[in-house]
Amino acid sequence: MFARKLSVQRIDTNGERHACPIGWIDNFAMRNFTNDPVFDDTLPVANGLLEAGARVPLDRLQPAMEEWFRRKGYLKTGERLEVAEMGGAID
Repeated sequence: MFARKLSVQRIDTNGERHACPIGWIDNFAMRNFTNDPVFDDTLPVANGLLEAGARVPLDRLQPAMEEWFRRKGYLKTGERLEVAEMGGAID
């Protein structure tokens, strides 16, 4: 089911990338405010790493996660989130 490996990075105001803590990612995955079942096929596995099913659209996941992280106070003014497919299927 979780055939894709996604990188979840916080980009700070200097443009530097930081792996998002697994706690942030897990908070989104477990308490997703969108109530959209398309995000059910996600599994936080490590800092900056999220596994996802094939039907999870990155163009919707990234803004939904970024909005959630802002609501929780994880992302500060001027920071942004980058969610990108890492390539290669997970065995």
